[in-house]
Amino acid sequence: MSTIPLDRGSMAVDPAAPFVDGAVVAYRLHDVGYALDLERAGRLLEAQTPARLRPTRGEAKALIIAQPPLTIPLGPVSLPGSGLPETAELSACCFDFGVISLRLRTTLPTRTAWADLLALARRLDRADLTALFTPALESLTARLRPALVRPALAPVVEDYTVWRVTRLYDAGGTPLPPHRLGDAVLAPLLLGESRPLTDDARRDLLSHRFSYTEQDLAVLSWDAALVVEPTLADQDVEFLLEFANAQLLELRVYDAHLDAELPQLYDRASLARRGPAALLVRRFENVLAGLHTLVADTTEVIERVENGLKVTNDVYLARIYHAALALFREAAWRNGLERKLRIFRDTYAMLNDEAQTARGNVLEVIIILLIVVEVVLSLLRH
Repeated sequence: MSTIPLDRGSMAVDPAAPFVDGAVVAYRLHDVGYALDLERAGRLLEAQTPARLRPTRGEAKALIIAQPPLTIPLGPVSLPGSGLPETAELSACCFDFGVISLRLRTTLPTRTAWADLLALARRLDRADLTALFTPALESLTARLRPALVRPALAPVVEDYTVWRVTRLYDAGGTPLPPHRLGDAVLAPLLLGESRPLTDDARRDLLSHRFSYTEQDLAVLSWDAALVVEPTLADQDVEFLLEFANAQLLELRVYDAHLDAELPQLYDRASLARRGPAALLVRRFENVLAGLHTLVADTTEVIERVENGLKVTNDVYLARIYHAALALFREAAWRNGLERKLRIFRDTYAMLNDEAQTARGNVLEVIIILLIVVEVVLSLLRH
């Protein structure tokens, strides 16, 4: 039985809920720079035996990963707050597009009751994990600085939780198949909802269910997932969920960046229009150069993120990956970025036309002045 104390008066638990073996992994993802040289990062952290991991299943051949992320063990840490296990394992996963995913893995006691699992979920929600993640991130980024391109910590952060189960039991210790986990049991864990939900709501919110064999199951929600896989070393589903979260974070970071840059662009253009004609041309050129760099950098990052993982066949892992992207509304974020980039490109074209017009007007004035000077000199000679 679990040694995690249960909150009294907490949400009701289905009496048929199982007991489980497994772990919970809390993810905290940060954007730390424009790009990260993974080869150099591996050399910088060679003493910690980093590894370039990728999915290992047979169907993983359908996944093409241009730059497998770098996984770095960071060692055991003490969890803050009461009612939590004393220690957990901290590790990091580094992506070439400048994202670092910190993972806090807590192993569950053998045959943890489902009620205790829900109690642990609530305690983790209330725990100040920032006190663990922030020092680890600062230390890691300091050591990786030579491998970072344009290092800068973005204010946007992505969180995700994976409940990894290796075995299910009934109260008598008899193994149970994963399909026994119904929506009524999963909703409190994955949705954090203590109120009874309607059947339609449960079906809609927990509709992303996937199984490859009778012994595995993956159920996805917006900020948490349950993965049942009896082979402890098989972490392919977690790998894909982490990759999808890293891609989502990068899109959110650049979406926020463009949101912040747009009013500043208007301000800079307005300031340029107030100057004399000669200065106007020069200032517009500065604005246009900055705008061109912004659009080029954002476009390059989006391409790098989208090409980070490609799917060549509709296999089990590919379906989970696509479902995660759809659940995270990756297409909506990408379309929003494209729309904002179009605004910047249109603004670039408008300012460039205005600069060309201003330059043409200045040249016309110069030509007229030269003609006037020539006429005056001609009159003075006679």
